[in-house]
Amino acid sequence: METKVEKQSFLESFFKLKENNTNAKTEIIAGITTFITMAYIIFVNPSVLRVAGMNSAGVVGDAASKFAVGSDPIVSAVFVATCLAAAIGTFIMGFYANLPFAQAPGMGLNAFFTYTVCLTLGFTWRQALAAVLTSGILFIIITVTSIREKIVDAIPENLKYAMSAGVGLFIALIGLKSGGIIVSNKSTLVGFGNFADPGTLLTIIGVLVIGVLMARNVKGSILLGIVITTILGIPFKITSLANLHVFSAPPSLAPTFASFDFAGLLTKGGTTVASAILSFVMVVITICLVDLFDTIGTLVGTATKAGMIDENGKVIRMKKALICDAVATTAGSFLGTSTVGTYVESTAGVTEGGRTGLTAVTVGILFILSLFFSGLVGVVPAQATAPALIIVGALMMGVIKNIDFNDFTEALPCFFAISLMAFSYSIANGIAVAMIVYPVVKIATGRYKELNPIVYILGILFVLRFIMLPFE
Repeated sequence: METKVEKQSFLESFFKLKENNTNAKTEIIAGITTFITMAYIIFVNPSVLRVAGMNSAGVVGDAASKFAVGSDPIVSAVFVATCLAAAIGTFIMGFYANLPFAQAPGMGLNAFFTYTVCLTLGFTWRQALAAVLTSGILFIIITVTSIREKIVDAIPENLKYAMSAGVGLFIALIGLKSGGIIVSNKSTLVGFGNFADPGTLLTIIGVLVIGVLMARNVKGSILLGIVITTILGIPFKITSLANLHVFSAPPSLAPTFASFDFAGLLTKGGTTVASAILSFVMVVITICLVDLFDTIGTLVGTATKAGMIDENGKVIRMKKALICDAVATTAGSFLGTSTVGTYVESTAGVTEGGRTGLTAVTVGILFILSLFFSGLVGVVPAQATAPALIIVGALMMGVIKNIDFNDFTEALPCFFAISLMAFSYSIANGIAVAMIVYPVVKIATGRYKELNPIVYILGILFVLRFIMLPFE
């Protein structure tokens, strides 16, 4: 008697759906859910990078000006780079690692690119892209050799949480400033903006809209909030429909593709070659540190929720996931966007049952389809993306509850990490000071054996950074 052999579909055999207790329908729905929750990056990333000078006028720090995909070739190219980098990173995660995690240019890292690397340190966006490429290549090397995991293991847990919370506070401040809620004040340094101003009022409404949607657990709250705020901006005369095109061919990627300026790094701002190189090295190290903690934290948190942890408490296929992140960052720099990382919004898809790479592949396909709707992105004003920054910042601040503030040797460096990122308007400064203070307080209290030697090495590097570049 012949035994009937059940023929497996390509999706079943490639993604091992049954082995992971899932099916194609569940995976696709999970992918759609993840995309909806993270699609706001399509709107926000061009808006943030525009401030770095990635616009035709080359204006750095002009957060109030409205970007318009289609009318500005460089901003349009950033939109394309955002979609393609997200798609490439997520496809690799799906096909190579067979994990349900999505990737895209990271919030926090795009802010670091703009507000620290370009606005504070004075690099051009082309030089900043060169730093991202360098970090991407470094990521690949240290991931393949497992050094990346060793560095992450060496950093104290409390400091990891503090860095995440600090980035959240910094992003929120950017959103508050961009939306006109917080403005400069000669007497008090900062103060409230003019709430009677239509732009500021629209930003406040946007925060409330997204906040209510989040509180009611509405899927895609941030994206839906951006859309609603953009529509409300029409009667406020903030949103312009002049350039509205629902469906259009993808804009050209030429203005940003492989636009690296390595030569300019050696003559940045008239500084000496040595100081320029050191500044560049510190930027690369900071990008690596921020991305390291952000990606590891996201992977561990999301995988734990999905039950994708091995007997040693590590994420299954972690090394493959980190390689995906590294390759995506390298590819993103060539396309013309900041560091690509794994998105915590992947949790939304995991909650819907996503367990394999088919979920990630679905997200990647949706990012590709987004290329044909660039006209919609151009309509979104800064006052509609500012609320998204504020809300994302609030979400990132949630990890602060995990910090042990009862131990002052932990509390002090964590406080500096969180506060100085916002108060000095620099993610790099917050990380640098925290990494210096941490070993100092441990040594002073005779607890130096608690720290991995790597922490001391990083502390010394950051001390050198402040000695040689004290005012940057």
